[in-house]
Amino acid sequence: MVLVDSSVWVDYFNGLETPESSRLDALLGREPVAIGDLIQLEVLQGFRHEREFKIACRLFAHLTTFDLLGQQLVMKAAQNYRSLRVRGITIRKTTDTIIATFCIANEIPLLYSDRDFTPFAEHLGLQPA
Repeated sequence: MVLVDSSVWVDYFNGLETPESSRLDALLGREPVAIGDLIQLEVLQGFRHEREFKIACRLFAHLTTFDLLGQQLVMKAAQNYRSLRVRGITIRKTTDTIIATFCIANEIPLLYSDRDFTPFAEHLGLQPA
């Protein structure tokens, strides 16, 4: 199973061919693909047209959806953020810290194109997909 970040979904739905969106296209229908509730929110709120919104909703309905944050992960996400900050790395979005921490804690590879995930892979054990 692979969790896919909004950075990849946005490129995929916009028809941008990147290594990550091509990988997502190859995975869909062949391997288990998952999405997190916060990722789904980020993607869905970006659609301007109802037709595209509904297409995405239908696709997401076939994926495994995870609730990304609970009390245990709140503490772990805060620790991960602080651990990176001590190294001089500041993560720009709290959502990215939550997503990375969820993937690390559950040993789920993350497909992403957002550079904020790289420190989690380099220092905290995030598995890039």
